[in-house]
Amino acid sequence: MSLKENVQELNKMILEGRTMEAFEKFYDENVIMQENNMPPTIGKEANRKRELEAVSSITEFKSADVKAVAIGDDVTMVEWFMHFIHKQYGEVKSSQVTVQRWKNDKIISERFYYGS
Repeated sequence: MSLKENVQELNKMILEGRTMEAFEKFYDENVIMQENNMPPTIGKEANRKRELEAVSSITEFKSADVKAVAIGDDVTMVEWFMHFIHKQYGEVKSSQVTVQRWKNDKIISERFYYGS
């Protein structure tokens, strides 16, 4: 698939609530993921655990919307708006930009940028 098709399918799966299925399909075994300026999490297994914790902390998913997508040479950027209820933080309305670097149809690096 093309990079455009990959990111479109990834976003569609997330919007359908199939986040972990998308993770298994599109993320490389050695993926590096990072939240803002926090230390990166390295490897699919460690990131799977982090993703499962994040997904399980959402008690109610209200909505999500892809605001914009940019595609370059082996890189995609997605602007998201999400609205959900979190176990610890209550109601959350969040905008973020996700920068994904791709190799062989898999995400090898992903960084999330958002306000605190």
